[in-house]
Amino acid sequence: MPDDVIIETRNLTKVYRDFWGRQKVRALKALDLEVQRGEIFGLLGPNGSGKTTTIKLLLGLLFPTSGQALIFNRDATDVKKNERIGYLPEESYLYKFLTAEETLDFYGRLFKMPKRLRRQRTAELIDQVGLSRAKKRQLREYSKGMTRRIGLAQALINDPELIILDEPTTGLDPLGTRDMKEMIVDLRNQGKTVIMCSHQLDDVEDVCDRIAILYEGELKELGRVDSLLKVRDVTEIHASTLSDKAQQEIRDIIKREGSEVLSIGNPTTTLERLFLDIVSESAEHPGRRVTGGANN
Repeated sequence: MPDDVIIETRNLTKVYRDFWGRQKVRALKALDLEVQRGEIFGLLGPNGSGKTTTIKLLLGLLFPTSGQALIFNRDATDVKKNERIGYLPEESYLYKFLTAEETLDFYGRLFKMPKRLRRQRTAELIDQVGLSRAKKRQLREYSKGMTRRIGLAQALINDPELIILDEPTTGLDPLGTRDMKEMIVDLRNQGKTVIMCSHQLDDVEDVCDRIAILYEGELKELGRVDSLLKVRDVTEIHASTLSDKAQQEIRDIIKREGSEVLSIGNPTTTLERLFLDIVSESAEHPGRRVTGGANN
């Protein structure tokens, strides 16, 4: 496993069975992917696609039926690797009668952090997630958005190298969503690796470097967001420094079409459209991997 690879899955498969051992659901089918150090990686898919199963396998909360998942070159079932991971679940299970300060101090104790370091990290994180004015309030008084913020702070208390975020913008208003995305990008700028699951495709499009799209437990698409969103059979032209002669020739051609030259290149679709196209194609052709990005 190369040093720049944080996560690697090899033929990772998970089958859920019933009481008698019969196959009930094949939640994940031979997943092969790598997550590079210092990138924001988006894990996308409709409900039941295998995203949650993948996360639980990476965290060691489930055991694979076959295949292997490696994190920091350790098997994902090795719980010691979790000391280097921060995790924000879709629903934050926090103690409602603790304040923000008490919550972070509690989780710092779980990591056996010295008292002075706990106080320092608590103050830094509360300020980072924008809860300074509410740090003395009990969490039962928090809104859903505020709960997401303290949940993120809890996930960062141990200064992890890898952060796994499940629906990080759930319950946030537009300003809160913008702040959350800025914090995620800042984590990457600090050299941390982020895995992000979200149904808010525009959020993923804004912050992720690469994405994997799952459908019914299978990997359907994997690649850089900017590359996948290119519409390859349409060309746009944007020009600013062409010679007068060249500009006039282009203008003459475009003028006859009733338009104006602006740029040259490949336009992009949206991540939402790419996602829906892949899911639709996968439903129509089970077992076929959709590749090459969008074409419309």
